[in-house]
Amino acid sequence: MAPLTHRTIKDGWFRETSSGWRGQAMSLKVRRILHIEKSTYQDVLVFESETYGNVLVLDGAVRCTERDEYSYHEMIAHIPLAAHPGPKTVLVIGEGDGGVVREVLKHTTIEEVVLCDMDEAVTRVSKQYFPHTSAALFDPRVSVRIEDESELFEDDTSTYDVIVICHPIALDSTFQREKLERVRSMLNPGGILSVQAGSLWLNMNIVRALRTALASTFTTVEYAFTTLPTHPSGQVGIMLACVEQGRELKKPLRSIPDTRYYNVKVHGAAFVLPEFGRTWLEEGKDIRPKFGPDAAAIDGPKKRVLLLGSGAVARPCAEHVVRNPANSLTVACRTLSSAEALVRDLRNATASSLDAGSDDPEERAALERAVAEHDLVISLVPYIYHVNVIKAATKGKTDVVTTSYISPAIRALEGEVKEAGIVVMNEIGLDPGVDHLYAIKVIDEVHAKGGKVKEFYSFCGGLPAPECSGNPLGYKFSWSPRGNLLVLLNSATYLSKGQQVDVSGKDLMSIARPYFISPAYAFVAFPNRNSVPFRETYGIPEAETVMRGSLRYQGFPEFVMALVKLGLLDMEKKSWLTEGLTWAEVTRRAIGASSADESTLVERVKQLCEFPTEEESRRIISGLRWIGLFSTDVAQVRDANLLDTLCARLEPLMRFDEHERDLVILQHKFVVEWPDGRQDTITSTLEAYGEPGGHSAMARYVGVPCGIAVQMVLDGFFGAPGIYAPHSKEVCEPIRRELEAMGMGLVEKVL
Repeated sequence: MAPLTHRTIKDGWFRETSSGWRGQAMSLKVRRILHIEKSTYQDVLVFESETYGNVLVLDGAVRCTERDEYSYHEMIAHIPLAAHPGPKTVLVIGEGDGGVVREVLKHTTIEEVVLCDMDEAVTRVSKQYFPHTSAALFDPRVSVRIEDESELFEDDTSTYDVIVICHPIALDSTFQREKLERVRSMLNPGGILSVQAGSLWLNMNIVRALRTALASTFTTVEYAFTTLPTHPSGQVGIMLACVEQGRELKKPLRSIPDTRYYNVKVHGAAFVLPEFGRTWLEEGKDIRPKFGPDAAAIDGPKKRVLLLGSGAVARPCAEHVVRNPANSLTVACRTLSSAEALVRDLRNATASSLDAGSDDPEERAALERAVAEHDLVISLVPYIYHVNVIKAATKGKTDVVTTSYISPAIRALEGEVKEAGIVVMNEIGLDPGVDHLYAIKVIDEVHAKGGKVKEFYSFCGGLPAPECSGNPLGYKFSWSPRGNLLVLLNSATYLSKGQQVDVSGKDLMSIARPYFISPAYAFVAFPNRNSVPFRETYGIPEAETVMRGSLRYQGFPEFVMALVKLGLLDMEKKSWLTEGLTWAEVTRRAIGASSADESTLVERVKQLCEFPTEEESRRIISGLRWIGLFSTDVAQVRDANLLDTLCARLEPLMRFDEHERDLVILQHKFVVEWPDGRQDTITSTLEAYGEPGGHSAMARYVGVPCGIAVQMVLDGFFGAPGIYAPHSKEVCEPIRRELEAMGMGLVEKVL
């Protein structure tokens, strides 16, 4: 049996991160993983830790540890129960591990406990790995209901003296507010509700909103807290609510035996809040220290920035823009919900709906109005729509920033751009963008010392990290599979030893060659697009070789060549390609096989591909089998062509899973000749990994440089209107310095 692994455990350490507490993490040293499963509702992990015993983790969040579980279980149970004169019936929602139930049963008046948890896996796993909490579930007074709490609220006609809800209540829907009314109706006269609330350190707004919501339904509401080392911030709140007027929740009516954390004095002390929490909950005043952008907040007019697009690169760009408190940001895309998701938790940011690619006159007019209302527009929409945005910007006299190459269509607008008096800054992402910054830097330094750049190579790859690259292509799609595959069919032109070399799209993969950057990786490189103009762009007329291209893992080009030879990247519509065909039948028709049985298809594939070795044949055919090209699965036909139909198949197979990380690798190589005849090879290399559960490396290295350029334009860096790109030292250097100040950039070496 293979050793157990889990996405939250790297290098022997478990790490809990969450959007609820951005910018921090909680880690535990792991001895061994005990259990992993995907239940109907959530990811379930149990591991043995170095210092906290067995640990239960649900969807990446610690729910129970043997060392500290009692502090939470005791406090959320004993505070309401000890404040009740004679609790007999208790409903516990959540905490299927049984820890709260164990504490409830310490009260001698208890006659019945109902535990409701929607996931049977929690109860089952806890009985195996957390017997000290789950043993209480075998008590005859306890009944366990495995169902969603909404079903319980609908069906349960019982009433209870105490209800304990062991998870925060979201208040963002009518359903949740109605749930509070239902909970109140399930309490007996004098009954008490105990709800897990947020931490004062992390969730003050949520805590206050919950208190306000409960106060509209219950007569008495109080906030208490307990310490819990494995909860982010080490503190977790408990909100108490009661209908009975004058009920004293802060003073226990009796002591509780056999506790480790709770006692009579701790009961009262739990309601004594630090001053920043008290003033916020009781007076609505936030006295916490202001720092960073909050400390520099301004009340006057702000620079208004419109960001079009909601792809992965948009969020790092948006975060950089709003770091400056003088900026306000509007994010707009076709669907309002996508824009709202992108601006969540961003200061000075709002969401809107716009379609930059629409030909509808009303949509065009809406785009023009929105652009005119802003000082600058960031166009992160597909490059074919940049012209629409720039035309709207010339009408509204609004500056523009894009991450794309200056296309002929954009260049054709230069007269209108200058007449409008605006700046249109382009090519400021990763590639193009960061690559320009460091090419210009090294070339300028070489020339300043009298040297000549005789050969220039630049290769970039956006790849899955090695541990995430285990599919037959060694590749995953972070953007459109169609776009990814079409790039591989483009022709390429480059200079080699003073001669121009042209490569047709159909032959591109055949010239891919191994390319050494580090012993840790097996890369192959191939040229893309036209590298020849960069001899002029970078000011290296002396260069005899100029090649820019892409990097992939070893084995990728051969697999793509097989797809090309089999006709599966064909964009021509096929009359026979209709809904209902199995993939085996699609493959048969595409390759001209005599039948759709696998052995016949495999033989035909071998004939067409002419694999150089039997080992290569086995590798690629097993990959085709993994894709499902020989299977009886029904094909999802798109636009009656093989390329789009294949893309529909690849999308779910080759997307990044949650908490997987990517790798961005970029290297410039300069072969330099010095005045004394010496030769050096200088490299400038970027090796950046994405953050699981956070930004990908690609998103950071496209979004952040774009955000830096946005601020430069807003600050009036460009003295004259026009169309710009980072092709000069004057433009590149300030962007590069800012990038490096943020801990990003390339590392130079002389080999």
